[in-house]
Amino acid sequence: MSLSAKTIEVRSEDYLNIDSRLSEEEVAIRDSVRRFVRDKIEPDVAEWFEEGQCPSGLMKELGSLGLLGMHLQGYSCAETSATAYGLACMELEAGDSGIRSLVSVQGSLAMFAIHRWGSEEQRQEWLPQMAAGEAIGCFGLTEPDAGSDPGSMRTRARRDGSDWVLNGQKMWITNGSVADAAIVWAQTDEGIRGFIVPKGTPGFTAQVIKKKLSLRASVTSELLLSDVRLPSSALLPEATSLRAPLSCLNEARYGIVWGAVGAARSCLETALQYAGERQVFGKPVAAYQIQQQKLALMALAVNRSYLLALHLGRLKDEGLLRPEHVSMGKLGNVNDALDVARNARQILGANGISLEYPVIRHMVNLESVVTYEGTADVHSLVIGGVLTGIQAFR
Repeated sequence: MSLSAKTIEVRSEDYLNIDSRLSEEEVAIRDSVRRFVRDKIEPDVAEWFEEGQCPSGLMKELGSLGLLGMHLQGYSCAETSATAYGLACMELEAGDSGIRSLVSVQGSLAMFAIHRWGSEEQRQEWLPQMAAGEAIGCFGLTEPDAGSDPGSMRTRARRDGSDWVLNGQKMWITNGSVADAAIVWAQTDEGIRGFIVPKGTPGFTAQVIKKKLSLRASVTSELLLSDVRLPSSALLPEATSLRAPLSCLNEARYGIVWGAVGAARSCLETALQYAGERQVFGKPVAAYQIQQQKLALMALAVNRSYLLALHLGRLKDEGLLRPEHVSMGKLGNVNDALDVARNARQILGANGISLEYPVIRHMVNLESVVTYEGTADVHSLVIGGVLTGIQAFR
């Protein structure tokens, strides 16, 4: 008996027809974000990158699309699936990693921290306005001497009557100097606790980090806390250990798994178009075997990463996703995206370093993405620990 299969078109932008595995609602959400990126982000993002700024009204535009905290339940959030949120991250990062980072920090770090670990009063106060983009949040965990090992943080909070007093420093904080509220994590006599620190609180300052060459279309800041006095209502009551901030980081890493696919896809699309148009020795760059091999391996990496992200999204929607799964997703997809970006840069030759094309911007952005929310080395150790049963970094 012979089996006949439907003939499907092989498309360069979706070689394995992965889009056919998406629901109509997921496709509609993805296409909506893709249009927004092409209309509102791509025309100006190179200029934002060159000038090292992000437009102040962008957060409200993102909020009006329902992209902020979109996978959270209630409190004016969109309540989409985790897969739909991932698709949105993919399209945002196809525009720029800094824009996806802005959304990730707002929804998966600041909003998730309040949603999962905060009080009902805190949720009611902050989440609706953050979902609308009317209030901006940031997430203060990383310190100058405590990145991969957040448990060694030096920021401390002590009780003083019914108040808390915070002292310390946080570094590499996305949205920090434009945030209306910072989620700050600190050592206490009771373990690591989280606090909501509103903008303008005496003793709390945020300053922009200058001279960075990556994620330039995103605001990165240093937070300084000098005898910052907070009422007991600022404490996230359910957060009592390092488990709380790590759970937030896992939410953000999940978005990165998808976002890296978008950056890689953008580089592949650019390289394909350029190779087909640029003439060298009387024929297109794409006509040379060595360039076709590069393009083939780039397409393999993009499609493999897309499949991995979609699989993890389905696991998350089914309640089966573990942090160790996310580590494999971030390690594989970001490294693949870096390889794709570097090959695309070579295909474009000298034009590969020009902001007239998105490739060099994606490439240098990904050098930050491979480091934040857990470095590639740390995620390798997480996976290695699962495989061997031996925790190498403890």
